[in-house]
Amino acid sequence: MTDTTEFRAWRVEESNGDYVGSEKTLRVADLPENEVLIKVSHSSLNYKDALSASGNKGVTREFPHTPGIDAAGEVVEASAGPLSAGDKVLVTGYDLGMNTDGGFGEYIRVPAAWCVPMPAGWDARRAMVYGTAGLTAGLCVKKLLAMGAAPEQGRVVVSGASGAVGSVAVEILARLGFDVVAISGKAEHAENLKKLGAGEVLGRDALDPTKKPMLKPVFANGIDTVGGSPLAEMLKQILPGGSVACCGLVAGPALETTVLPFILRGNNLLGVDSVEIPLAEKQLVWSRLAGEWACPETEASARDIGRGELDSALSAFLKGMSSGKIVLDHSR
Repeated sequence: MTDTTEFRAWRVEESNGDYVGSEKTLRVADLPENEVLIKVSHSSLNYKDALSASGNKGVTREFPHTPGIDAAGEVVEASAGPLSAGDKVLVTGYDLGMNTDGGFGEYIRVPAAWCVPMPAGWDARRAMVYGTAGLTAGLCVKKLLAMGAAPEQGRVVVSGASGAVGSVAVEILARLGFDVVAISGKAEHAENLKKLGAGEVLGRDALDPTKKPMLKPVFANGIDTVGGSPLAEMLKQILPGGSVACCGLVAGPALETTVLPFILRGNNLLGVDSVEIPLAEKQLVWSRLAGEWACPETEASARDIGRGELDSALSAFLKGMSSGKIVLDHSR
């Protein structure tokens, strides 16, 4: 491997105020100076990738840029840390795909502290079926369990259940014995959600905005993947002592609520970050996803695409039309 080695990447460039992604040929020398060079075989599509590809400066400040906040593959070179050439690894979060060239390229160069050894029994493709979305779903479940959530307490609700995070959350919770209520704006995905283990599927209107500061409590706990007013409405419907883990903002970053769910019912709002948390915490969730939290339905339904299909797939994210898990296979 030399700095003149060429590889293919899906690169986003700015042109007259527009941001256009296309395949480009780059050299390893074009990558940032970091400790570990990885040959990427698979990546995973996320909403943040769509924002980066659209030129959102809150995600990516400078262009041209290679998105892809997830990557899995094989170490080629390692100048620091415990890794060696030939090790299989995955990388999610931190600055990957934001301001550091990401997994939509066939090579990345990252700090050793970002790299997770591939869980036993997994390959790169399987790891990217989960990706940041699966990790986030697992972190949400982990936080609910830490607060004492248990199946016997009652139904647990998941918003944005058709999405990449929500669908994995539904399957994990169902496999743990919870009675899951899935909320989705995509009626055509109701049967798929039931295959994942949802006992009931409700439309988006179940979380439509109301003027009432509190509603009848019907859910023991919840996972919110969309933010905005749906999160506010979910909080109004949680049983006393229950918790909601929140991790998304596709419905908006603002949260207009009152203190009443917290001081009258003792409810908890749990923030979930999958980006900057310690590597050990990520490794714990990855090990559970590779073990007792495995999601066979999610794995079986994941869809593979090549770099030439990225533009349309990312556009679907921004239009709210994406569902399930999409894996980028660099060999396609």
